[in-house]
Amino acid sequence: MLSKDSLQFLDDLKANNNRDWFLENKKRYEVFKKDYHQLVAHILDTMKPLDPSLEMLEVKNCTFRINRDIRFSKDKSPYKDHLGVWLSSGYKGNNRAGYYIHIAKQTSFIAGGFYCPESQDLKKIRKEIAYFYEDLDEIIAAKNFKKIFGDFDRNETNVLKNPPRGYEKEHPAIEYLKLKSFETSQKFNIEEILENDFVSKACQKLILLKPLNDFMNRALTADE
Repeated sequence: MLSKDSLQFLDDLKANNNRDWFLENKKRYEVFKKDYHQLVAHILDTMKPLDPSLEMLEVKNCTFRINRDIRFSKDKSPYKDHLGVWLSSGYKGNNRAGYYIHIAKQTSFIAGGFYCPESQDLKKIRKEIAYFYEDLDEIIAAKNFKKIFGDFDRNETNVLKNPPRGYEKEHPAIEYLKLKSFETSQKFNIEEILENDFVSKACQKLILLKPLNDFMNRALTADE
């Protein structure tokens, strides 16, 4: 769990997102960072026995820097006002599916799958779906998966209007094949992070995504 002080730090940072304020509150940030890392360590301790592919992960592999990359952004705020936790057998930046926890005042959620794969990985995933869509159907139709996550997240930015090149519109898995991103999520209230059983409850839900992650990672690592 995070402390109320850590959540307050995020609130204050959002309201004072500039370097001068951050430097004046560096000691608060150090306390916040320690709290953040302890949360990630707790999540790892809970998830590793459930998914052995995460065994090599350390806290540093699952956290994000508080500094924003503003080089190509219209928003020049220098710091992030949220927390992210990313667990994947490929580490951050590598091409593997994984588990994600996003902690922000307005948009806290747990998620998993493969977010916006690059072209070559997208081709591999679509090929796996085309040949083994029944496996994916079974994963998505599982009772507990349906109850918690429902389906893939779909919106106008991550779904093609027409079938991707090389696939017919009559393909039985065409609604999967039209996806450009393969993640699913469930929102939660940020106040839940203060509860003693938050990590155990979140991990009980996240592990439901292991079959989906395994399917995606199979696609990425299988021989042609």
